[in-house]
Amino acid sequence: MVRWRSGTVLAVRRGWRGAVELDVVCDGEPTRALAYPALVGSPEPGDRVLLNVGALVMGLGTGGYALVVALPDRLPADPADDGTTRDAGHLVKARYTPLQPILLGVDEEASPHRAVMEAAESLDGMPVVTADLHSALPAILAGIHADRPGARVAYVMTDGGALPAWFSRTLDGLAGHLVGTVTTGQAFGGDLEASTVHTGLLAARHVLGADVTIVAQGPGNLGTGTTWGFSGVALGEAVNAIAVLGGRPVGSLRISDADGRDRHRGVSHHSLTAYGKIALTSADLPVPEGLPADLAASLEPLRERHRIVGVPVDGLDEALRASPVPLSTMGRKLDQDHVYFLAAAAAGRHAAALLASR
Repeated sequence: MVRWRSGTVLAVRRGWRGAVELDVVCDGEPTRALAYPALVGSPEPGDRVLLNVGALVMGLGTGGYALVVALPDRLPADPADDGTTRDAGHLVKARYTPLQPILLGVDEEASPHRAVMEAAESLDGMPVVTADLHSALPAILAGIHADRPGARVAYVMTDGGALPAWFSRTLDGLAGHLVGTVTTGQAFGGDLEASTVHTGLLAARHVLGADVTIVAQGPGNLGTGTTWGFSGVALGEAVNAIAVLGGRPVGSLRISDADGRDRHRGVSHHSLTAYGKIALTSADLPVPEGLPADLAASLEPLRERHRIVGVPVDGLDEALRASPVPLSTMGRKLDQDHVYFLAAAAAGRHAAALLASR
């Protein structure tokens, strides 16, 4: 459950779109904290803050910060709308939690995009790349833009990891390289809000005008080490949604020769389960040409349902090194887990190739 603390802001550190990092003194100890001003207001030095420190205390992967829950002595002003009608939106996310935001959904009645979304029925063959981890996003984008620098790429963020898109410094750094982010399900904070992956995909295509879309959860990943107990199972369901809507699913495989856990070496059990057991329709699964034999062998369980596509890697390393944001997965940088990022970039390159065939 929640581990509560009360602290005092010492200093406001760096900020990025939707988030600000703080130095807070808590129980006499310096603590790094994160606030989302749209939810709690803008902290200033001297403010008292209420904090959730549970993940920080436990040292979880998402626990690098204490999270600001409220500025109890200086509450932010109400939003500009009167709050009694649906004119500014009625899409509630992080529902029935204390910080549930009420947002304007891209397809609801008050949306300026309502007519477009009502008419939208198909993705028109748009390539859609699905990925297990948020860290794959910039690598996939690098692969797309290596061959099609003018391609309009959207990001559909699912709710298996972070709910606020604002947590992602990667998204902040990619702001000039994506045509927009659509947050779906319980996730929020994107350029557009959608209630489902299906409406998120349609919004990416018909509202943002995307040529290619990338689908992945926000930062963070829930996993229990069991076959079915990880948030990336939603990948398989995303493949189904893409196919139902007339898109072209392209699966970015989670491949590693550096992960210390056996279940993630070679093709991760996350990819084997999501694509091999949950996806009910065929997808293209690109792999970098020249993959070591032991890694290539781990693809065998996926061949019956999916199309394994070899992708040339010339120029992809350069594209990855030119990424506008740092590349990192599970604390490993590009050179420490090169094949992971190369596989993601190969998926992007394949999606770019599909554009030429449309």
